[in-house]
Amino acid sequence: MTDKPTLRARLRAERRAHVAALPANTRALILMRPPAPVAARVSEGTTVGLYHATANEAPTLGYARWFQENGRQLALPWFESRTSPMAFRAWTDPFDLSDLEPGPMGHLQPRADAPLVSPATVFVPLIGFTADLHRLGQGGGHYDRWLEAHPEAVPIGLAWDVQRVDSLPHEAHDRRLAAVVTPTRIHEGEA
Repeated sequence: MTDKPTLRARLRAERRAHVAALPANTRALILMRPPAPVAARVSEGTTVGLYHATANEAPTLGYARWFQENGRQLALPWFESRTSPMAFRAWTDPFDLSDLEPGPMGHLQPRADAPLVSPATVFVPLIGFTADLHRLGQGGGHYDRWLEAHPEAVPIGLAWDVQRVDSLPHEAHDRRLAAVVTPTRIHEGEA
């Protein structure tokens, strides 16, 4: 099996090429709202953790807007510094992003005075995933450590279809995802 850094580089290149090949009008319509079975997993009144997507990651803004309009509270990862543990802080406005600021990793994040929250469901970014719902992340381990500290949280991946791979290196402490949503289907674990 390929080592993780080599695998990440290859999968990032494939994801970048896939996104570049999508027509802009198609990209704008992808993942605009969670499919009904996924939305049903996120109870009204609960907090849902999302991520502020980079250019090639599966987009989350449509989900954020839908969840807020349908009675869920929003949260985004927050970092005090590049070496600090990841926390989640409340995100109140997915329509104009005025309550976000650049964080130490370069991603938009809530301000430091936004309330700390603990999402019941967390949509996680990924580089690759398998049919049995293993995930390869960016390599920093931030989500892995947060999920280990919050075993009650339900992790759901968002990805492009091209990110599914046959196998990934994983360790005993790696937590499988509850599901992965792509533009064409919901993966819920095929053994």
